[in-house]
Amino acid sequence: MKLLEFSNGDLLPILGLGTWKSKKGEVYNAVKAAIKAGYRHIDCAPIYGNEAEVGKALHESFDEGIIERKDIWITSKLWNDSHAREHVEPALQKTLDDLQLDYLDLYLIHWPVALKKGVNMAHSGSDFLSLQDVPLIETWTAMEDVKDKDLTKHIGVSNFNVEHLKTIIDQGKDRPEMNQIELHPYLQQNEVVKFCKDEHILLTAYSPLGSSDRPDALKADNEPVLLEDPAILQLAREKNASPAQILIAWSVNRDIAVIPKSVNEQRINENYESSQIELTDGEMEKLAQLDKGMRYVTGEFWTMKDSPYTLEDIWG
Repeated sequence: MKLLEFSNGDLLPILGLGTWKSKKGEVYNAVKAAIKAGYRHIDCAPIYGNEAEVGKALHESFDEGIIERKDIWITSKLWNDSHAREHVEPALQKTLDDLQLDYLDLYLIHWPVALKKGVNMAHSGSDFLSLQDVPLIETWTAMEDVKDKDLTKHIGVSNFNVEHLKTIIDQGKDRPEMNQIELHPYLQQNEVVKFCKDEHILLTAYSPLGSSDRPDALKADNEPVLLEDPAILQLAREKNASPAQILIAWSVNRDIAVIPKSVNEQRINENYESSQIELTDGEMEKLAQLDKGMRYVTGEFWTMKDSPYTLEDIWG
């Protein structure tokens, strides 16, 4: 398994198990199956509604001697309703309690969008706080504080564009160590990727398979199915692999961490094996031609009437 190195020498397994959209009653078995398959990287978030079940699977795995805490990388995220300085540490502590852990390996600001305390998803413009009300640097300073208290070893961000990153780099004490963004051949985000690599910020790709299982309300009419793209299918045949394995290998070959979600044990195992697939420069170039700038997770749910946010604000 390829490893990505943080500035202090800590190593992140490049392939992890994603838990977004994993239902209660399913994610426990998925985590147990992933650990059995060899995964040592689990990506979580409180908004996914399943951290307690992930924690149960982790706790049992530790108790049974299958793995030790030091041998697995756990990432979670700060939800949008806890951006105020006084809310960051309690939010992290709740995640630690649910996951039955003493510390995280990586804690991320989930979105550059702030909501009023107690609001999970916005339903009207009145549910939001603007970045003038709660500046990103206020949230980031609180993230630095929880790192200084050893509640998390590393801190970073998710869904941040270049300007957001520059704000944190220019005003913060600590630099963001990770940016988790939607990445796949239809959305290659070369500008953000280049900036992060130039600034020594690691990257994680979410929705690497095109997120076809996300809620219908988040889908566009007649959107293309990444897993059915002819070029992906052809390359899969040539490599004797599944389309999902090719898409995972694409991120691995870019030295970008990747967190495909599955609750199916066979697919969990197949996804794990994809980290061994090597793509040639020619094959990567063919996949580079697929870029459509197409987001499956558009962020439009943050830009309703009277919201202080626009898609331009979020994505740049």
